Amino acid sequence: MTIHFAVRGDYIPLDQLLKATGLCASGGAAHAAVAEGRVKVDGDVETRKRAKLRAGQRVEIDGDSVELSAE
Repeated sequence: MTIHFAVRGDYIPLDQLLKATGLCASGGAAHAAVAEGRVKVDGDVETRKRAKLRAGQRVEIDGDSVELSAE
């Protein structure tokens, strides 16, 4: 499944994006997913829980993906 998400402002932190899209039930679940190496940003495993994501980037977790666009 691919979710299209509009970024308000310059960026959104990775943990907030995972929670806002429903891919993780809570901030704690998002932190755990990142710590377990299940999250990729633009094809590379992301280890920073609050990485700043901007329009044009793509996030993948457990077979689902989020494409970020400008609002």
